[in-house]
Amino acid sequence: MDAATTLPPFAAIVVAAGKGLRVGGDVPKQFRYWRGKPLVRHSVEALLTAGASPLVVVIGADARADAEAALAGLEGLRFVHGGASRQDSVRNGLEALVPHAPAHVLIHDAARPDLPRAVIARLLDALTAHPGAIPVLPVVDSLAVAGSDGAMAGKAEREVLRRVQTPQAFRFPEILAAHRAWTGPTDAGDDAQVLVASSGSVALVDGDECLKKITFAEDFVNAASLPAFRIGQGYDVHRLEVGEELWLCGVQIPHDKGLSGHSDADVALHAITDAVLGAIGAGDIGTHFPPSDPQWRGARSAQFLAHAVKLAREAGYEIGNVDLTLICEAPKIGPHRPAMRAAVAEIMGTSENAVSIKATTTEKLGFTGRGEGIAAQAIVLLTLA
Repeated sequence: MDAATTLPPFAAIVVAAGKGLRVGGDVPKQFRYWRGKPLVRHSVEALLTAGASPLVVVIGADARADAEAALAGLEGLRFVHGGASRQDSVRNGLEALVPHAPAHVLIHDAARPDLPRAVIARLLDALTAHPGAIPVLPVVDSLAVAGSDGAMAGKAEREVLRRVQTPQAFRFPEILAAHRAWTGPTDAGDDAQVLVASSGSVALVDGDECLKKITFAEDFVNAASLPAFRIGQGYDVHRLEVGEELWLCGVQIPHDKGLSGHSDADVALHAITDAVLGAIGAGDIGTHFPPSDPQWRGARSAQFLAHAVKLAREAGYEIGNVDLTLICEAPKIGPHRPAMRAAVAEIMGTSENAVSIKATTTEKLGFTGRGEGIAAQAIVLLTLA
């Protein structure tokens, strides 16, 4: 299932009843600010945007005021008090959904604020064949088994191990029945274990490093120090040559000449990429995709820009707007502007209204005026997510 397609109906539970003691302070971590918003608001907004209905937020019995303030203005959610353990809290959330009888439910921890839509899509798609699905990542480090004396007692096989994330997705009747039948330890650990204990199968789908759990005080310190917005600019030039394809803004343009370069030489996307990288202080396109590296020969520049946008989002920023100017005598840009705007918006994961594309000539002056090449200048505004 493509993340851009409409998702099947699903309900969601966000577990936000913990104390979050490891981050310090008097306010539970789920209500502290992270990247400009209360931590819990990030994942709740992502789930609502993806179509979660209804959405239950499980909170502590004394946290109603904090929760209402953190999620003010959002519609389609309700609060439920948690229990003595996480398993009890999830059970309370599931029981609150019984009158709605959803087909599917996602259960998510509020401490994982960055929730990609693509992960949600993969989870829901997996429920066509399994009653449960969880996002996982491979274990890349070597693992050791610790003995009672603190010394290494053996080796764990990382090839068969996975790091488990949330949200975890389930067919609602099966996970509700599994929680009601649970007779294991007070704290089940996670909901997949509850389902497996009831003989339900759980599919493993690709997770995402973006789903990192916010755990320690430094996770908040690093985010809180970010400025509200950042601006970057990019400039690039490529030579026009006979026999080359002409790509501008990810769109192939019919022309008697094309741009020459190590990749597809899309001068427009190169300028925008440099602007995004410059805004977050991450060097330039050559730093990340050196022309000396043969793997980038003929590569589509869309992947360069997508990489830069990913880095910006990992740094805590979203695309505010993009202003691009193409400098050339030919071809005429006007007829291709709508397709260009749409392509750039899709690559950057933003709306077309946030993308401006203009063109100008140099009145026959200079290398662009002589038709020897095309130049591009871009300015990008990033806003705190």
